[in-house]
Order: sequence, then structure tokens, then C-alpha cells
Amino acid sequence: MWRTLAFCVVIFWSTFVNGQPQRPCYFIFGDSISDAGNNNRLITMAKTNYPPYGVDFPGQIPTGRFTNGRTIVDVFSELMGFQNSVKTYSNITLLDPDIVRGVNFASGAAGILPESGSALGDRVWMDRQLANYKLILLKLQLMVEGLVKYYVNRCFYIITMGSNDYINNYFLPQNYPTSRLFTVQQFARLLRARFRTQLQTLYNSGARRVVVFGLGQLGCIPATIARNNATQCVTEINQAVELFDTQVRSLVDDFNANLPGARFTFVNITAIQTANPLPPGFITDSTCCQLRSDFQCEPNTPPCADRNIYAFMDGFHPTEIVNQIAATTIFTTQNRDFVGPFSFSELLAN
Repeated sequence: MWRTLAFCVVIFWSTFVNGQPQRPCYFIFGDSISDAGNNNRLITMAKTNYPPYGVDFPGQIPTGRFTNGRTIVDVFSELMGFQNSVKTYSNITLLDPDIVRGVNFASGAAGILPESGSALGDRVWMDRQLANYKLILLKLQLMVEGLVKYYVNRCFYIITMGSNDYINNYFLPQNYPTSRLFTVQQFARLLRARFRTQLQTLYNSGARRVVVFGLGQLGCIPATIARNNATQCVTEINQAVELFDTQVRSLVDDFNANLPGARFTFVNITAIQTANPLPPGFITDSTCCQLRSDFQCEPNTPPCADRNIYAFMDGFHPTEIVNQIAATTIFTTQNRDFVGPFSFSELLAN
């Protein structure tokens, strides 16, 4: 069954590769789910520019993506008709003409809060990503006709942020005091307040079509289960994630109600995972690579032989096939409980 599903996903996905982009540009903010190499030159453990990462990427190149092949935002790029993924910020040159297509600012271990992920080393948290974005806008102003904010009005934005505020902050008490300072309810409200300011900054810059991802079931990923000496999903962490998702969904609704022209939408990853579990045959209780102590792949070790039956590449990150399935579901669904209040097709068409 899983082989049939995987085949259908690939066929659907490939039909978009040679089309024209449905939006002129595409900006990506986020963490390791979306990072395509921005961390490669940073002093951090949170980088993956070594094998076995990238084993299924074109040319078998370990680009710095935290998976065996393409990330979920890579798949979105191709579904939207982009010939290639947009460049990472770290690879942008002075007045690089490619920035008119957009830029990927995402950084592994980054969070909404600046301290999240700091135990792993340097990372480009959300405020720093926004500072980099402002620099790109200054360059874009020299390349487009009229005010740059009118150009980016037409662009597409995706944000995958918040996981590290939990798994590399709140639920890592040996490294961070956060859980002793805030209840889970207070922490979710704290994140909402900080995230609100950050999303408002994007809106003020001209961003209008903004997709904000909720968090998946972080209590069910291999690293979380191992850290908690558990044998199954950690309910406490999944409940905390639900509080965050509720706050972010209400924030999206608030923006749409009160900001002229705003077309923000929320992707409820937990709802999608619950309603659409991976089909029988997928291995979810072990990883596709040998793990280091920090649950990333041990460098230069062989990956599993069949990456199409493993849900997780390492202790945190999905394999390419899961990214393809998730991206295709999100891109095509009209279920407002999964993606709402606007579907991808509505955001891309209007």
C-alpha cells in the first residue's frame, strides 16, 4: 500500500516541475525542517553538510538539508512551478539576480525565542532571519519597478517555526530554565506574543500571503521518546504543542480580521497526522541512520537501504518520502481543519 501511495505522490509532484511559477517569488523562514544549508558555515552541531544526509538529493550532495533528499519546502517549490528551490541566504551574492525569485532564511535549531537551540551552538533565530530579510528587501528595491513592498505583495511566504522553542528549550530543563519560570500555558502565550511581533514585521514589509505551520506531534519523534526514556509518545509534550497551535491559529485569524489585505493561513500538522497516518509498511520506531548522542546522523555512516519505508531520517527529521506525502496533502487539501482559513490553491490564485 505504501508503495502505491509513494508512486502516486511522485507522479502528482512531477507534473508541476516544468510549469511556470504560480507566484513570482517565495520566501521561507523556519528551522531545520526548512533549512537548505544556512547553518553550514556556522559554529554549531545543528548542521548536516555531511553524508549520509543528501544521499537521495540530486548528485547525492549533502547540502545541509536535514534529510536524505528534499525538504517539505523544496517540494512546495516544485508544486508551485519553480524550476529550482530558491537560494539560501548564506549563498546570496551582492545584488544576486536570483533573489527576485525569493530566498530561504531557515536555520536548523532556530526558534521564535533567541535562546532556543543555543545549547547546540550558533543559529539564525526568527528575529535574525527577519533582519536578513530586510537586507534582501533593500537589494530587491534596486531590481524591481516601483516600491518593493508592492512586489512582495504578490509573493508567497512559508514559516516553519516553534519546534525548537519546545524540544530545544522548554522541554530540555538541563540546559534551559524556561520550564521552571513558566507554565505550559504561560509559555504558549509568551511565544504567541513574540511571534505576533515577528509576523507583524513581515506584514509591514508587504507580505500578504503567509502560510504559518503549526507543530506536529513532537512527543512522538524518536529523539523525544529516547530523551524521556519512554516507549511511546510523550503526552505532556503533545499537549503543550496543542496549546501553541491554538494560540497560533487564533493569531492567524486575528491578523486576517484586522490587517487590510492579510491572507494568512495555518497548517495544522497535528490534525493532518492524526487523520492521515502513514500507511502500513512504514517504519516509525527507528531511524534511517546511525545516531550520534544528539540524535543527528553519525557522519559518513551508511543510511538504511530503503529510505522509502522509513518515516525518520534521524531522531528529529522526516525522510524525503514523508516530506513528499505531507507537502502534497497540504498543497491539495481543501479541508479547513487541515489548512485554513485559506487553502494553498486560494492563496496562489488570488
